[in-house]
Amino acid sequence: MQSEHLHIIFVLSCGAILMSYLFYPILCIAFAKVIKKKNYEDYHPSVTIVCAAYNESCIIRAKLDSLLRSNYDRSKLEILIGDDGSTDGTDKIINDVQKLFDHVKLVPFNGRNGKPKIIEILTAQAKGEIIISTDANIIFDKDTIKLLVAPFQDEKIGLVDTIIKSNDSNKEGIAKQEQSYIGLEADLKHAEGKVFGAMMGPFGACFAIRKSLYKPLPANFLVDDFHICMNILKDGYKAISIKEAIVFEEVSTELKEEIRRKTRIATGNIQNLFFFKSLWLNPFSKIFIPFVFHKVLRWFGPIFLILALISNCLLYLQLPSDPMIRILLICQLLLYIGSLFDLILQKIGIHTVFLRYISHFLGMNWALLLGFIRYFKGVKTNVWEPTKRNQ
Repeated sequence: MQSEHLHIIFVLSCGAILMSYLFYPILCIAFAKVIKKKNYEDYHPSVTIVCAAYNESCIIRAKLDSLLRSNYDRSKLEILIGDDGSTDGTDKIINDVQKLFDHVKLVPFNGRNGKPKIIEILTAQAKGEIIISTDANIIFDKDTIKLLVAPFQDEKIGLVDTIIKSNDSNKEGIAKQEQSYIGLEADLKHAEGKVFGAMMGPFGACFAIRKSLYKPLPANFLVDDFHICMNILKDGYKAISIKEAIVFEEVSTELKEEIRRKTRIATGNIQNLFFFKSLWLNPFSKIFIPFVFHKVLRWFGPIFLILALISNCLLYLQLPSDPMIRILLICQLLLYIGSLFDLILQKIGIHTVFLRYISHFLGMNWALLLGFIRYFKGVKTNVWEPTKRNQ
């Protein structure tokens, strides 16, 4: 291949990575800062909280306690917990709470059904005008529900997302890096909501939608939150996040466990990539810019990284005396060597924050690549094992 073509491949690959992870977030957040914040008055629609639980005995009581402490009119609140065939006594804990509070209901399921299917069934049973979908390990602040539903007084709002917080200060794993990533994503999604009215997917752990806008997932789809959000945007409604609506979650500390989780999410993202191709292939779509620059380029990130490395190596072989090509290749190789060095240091109990950020970034892209592979192999089920709690 001629050096001119290799230069183009290298520049486009690096440009796509920088655009998705650096330039687009900076520009979007900067634009959002000049847009006046909208303040919402108190609004009290009927609300149903839906939650799928599988073997969550270590956290489900704390979860329910946080919901029961909520500063929201109990007469307008319904809590539906679907037990997905738990074997650790999760159902007993929920049943004990159900006996004390008539707005809490245990919905038992036989065998494993998967979160998307359970949420679909619970949503169909829900009496509330607003549905809050939440994971079993998410702890609510007392004002979370009130703040989360307030924007729905605007009839154009179809989905509202929360902001996830964590108090985990574990330095040995990837908790700090994952917190940083979640924080940056939260800022970007909040900005997208202000600038475009089109936040690119909520944090699936806790978000609210109008029940009338809910659409069931296609068979064996893995990521329900992004699919729900994109359908709402496709129908002309807005999706936003509210920074004051806070929930708490234990952040992953084990890179291996987080890669497993992100591989599942990545596979679901690729499913959505092709399902909603009409939105990102159409430059005149209202959500073209956030969809392409935030999601599509990032989902293709591992491919861009591979192309950047291969094209840089081939350029060096053709033009070994070019100092810039040599420097860029060294920088790329140091990136991968740094991650490998971090893994070696972990084995002897040495933890470096900077190298762990490199490992976290490459780990996410490795999970995306595995997601592509799994997608093309075919997804047979949307049932999965939840991430280990209390890592």
